[in-house]
Amino acid sequence: MNSAITNSVQDLEATFLEVYGRPSGGVWHAPGRVNLIGEHTDYNDGLVLPFALAEGVSVAAAARDDGVLVLRSLQAAGEAAVRLDGLSPGTSGGWAAYAAGVAWALREAGHEISGADLLVDSDLPQGAGLSSSAALECAVALALCELSGLEIPRPELARLAQRAENDFVGMPCGIMDQSASLLCTADHALLLDCRSGLSTQVPLALEGLTVLVIDTRASHELVDGEYAARRAECERAAAALGVPALRDVKDLPAALGALDDKVLRRRTRHVVTENHRVEATVGLLRAGAVAEVGAMLTAAHLSLRDEFEVSWPEADVAVETAVRAGARGGRMVGGGFGGSVIALVPDHRAGEVRDAVLAAYAGRGWGRPVFLEARPSEGARRTG
Repeated sequence: MNSAITNSVQDLEATFLEVYGRPSGGVWHAPGRVNLIGEHTDYNDGLVLPFALAEGVSVAAAARDDGVLVLRSLQAAGEAAVRLDGLSPGTSGGWAAYAAGVAWALREAGHEISGADLLVDSDLPQGAGLSSSAALECAVALALCELSGLEIPRPELARLAQRAENDFVGMPCGIMDQSASLLCTADHALLLDCRSGLSTQVPLALEGLTVLVIDTRASHELVDGEYAARRAECERAAAALGVPALRDVKDLPAALGALDDKVLRRRTRHVVTENHRVEATVGLLRAGAVAEVGAMLTAAHLSLRDEFEVSWPEADVAVETAVRAGARGGRMVGGGFGGSVIALVPDHRAGEVRDAVLAAYAGRGWGRPVFLEARPSEGARRTG
């Protein structure tokens, strides 16, 4: 085990003992994710290609016998305590809703879980588009399952965590984030078919290259309606075309000609071409042509900006500046309207890319972005 993780586990266990007055029954970690390519395709039954980060959410937990779930976080003040038999959508708010929603989803699926004391810690920036919410859900899911003696297959557990976010929190996300957190392996990306749930590990060898995450510090709130609006537009386009989902569009020119609404044409064009870009990227990775993936990333960004209309000024400047400074390509990641950008950067140009982006932001009077080197890492697991 990585020594930094070991130290973090020991610290969290010590804090749990201090907060709750008893030792934890274990510590579970679930990673955030970077989606290499395949954005806004998941809820269209399409293809995605995420990988897990080293950074994520850790949960120390101990079982209770009174049917109460007590939630505390090192990143937020206060405590939330809820009865398991009183959980329903709307009974919890804020960050605690994601954790309580997992307990609710498990019970709704017929799984008997015990109450628990939980203490949450995270080294993932919130609002950066790196899926801190799914990491929290998956860490809590692993903790509650093990404390309750449940063995649930990970693809099923991902679906339950997704249901917690969809139906309890009210965020209509697809299955990608929870699947990435639970199923990814080190040094690989996860090719996930969001319709069938089938997945394949694709080698992601980054020799001489870095996936540089640029947190633009432009915060986003996807529950506010924009994400839901895009999903609804895709559903309307699929209905107009007579297909179950936009993933089923085979003849793009014919589909575009059949749609009268210009907005729906743009949404359809993005989803269909993005699925093609995922397939092309997988082919490049399997051929060892990792540097050539950069062109796919930039094409994806232009489509997200112009066809899906979910980019934002800080993201556009970060991508354009990074490419001019030597990145092989880049794109916005996450749902959009704020968050992060990734750039595929030769190791020897990483400093130049950082400096160029910092200068571009400073010249526009924007806040300083934060950089993270993303390493394809192991999925969710018990760490203590």
